[in-house]
Amino acid sequence: MSATRVPEAVLFDRDGTLVVDVPYNGDPARVELMPSARVAVAAVRSLGIPVGVVSNQSGVARGILTRRQVEAVQRRVEALLGPFAVWAVCPHGPDDGCGCRKPAPGLVLAACERLGVQAARCVVIGDIGSDVAAAHAAGARGVLVPNAMTRPEETAAADETAADLLGAVWLVLSSPGGPR
Repeated sequence: MSATRVPEAVLFDRDGTLVVDVPYNGDPARVELMPSARVAVAAVRSLGIPVGVVSNQSGVARGILTRRQVEAVQRRVEALLGPFAVWAVCPHGPDDGCGCRKPAPGLVLAACERLGVQAARCVVIGDIGSDVAAAHAAGARGVLVPNAMTRPEETAAADETAADLLGAVWLVLSSPGGPR
């Protein structure tokens, strides 16, 4: 990314980043925003930058969730945060060998394609190493927002980290050409 331009899109991981991670959540009533999620997403939108979500949802492959339940949770997230320009969701399990499941680049590339932006001009913000790895594999910038579920080695390996979601957004908007 050029050091003089803001990103053309910001993609957020869902669970543990935008909303509290409730494993295999198919119940919209259990959706709870992460601290500062509303302000963080609004800050990006205020600059006219499209926002999207990239999310692994292996509960579908495991038979724990239906696609309808995943979509119901998406609708709840949008009710709380406003509409996202794109949702890229991987319904596959960890051993399915797909190219979309993070840390593979497929979700990031698909979201960028739907938004009409180059991955190199996109930022992915997530809470675990596979979010950042997917960003890097796609040629995008990745920012890690560690939480209690983030492994210490994931934090140590990340080029860029922020203490919280709003901090990640400010980092992205104030240093658009940061390391990748």
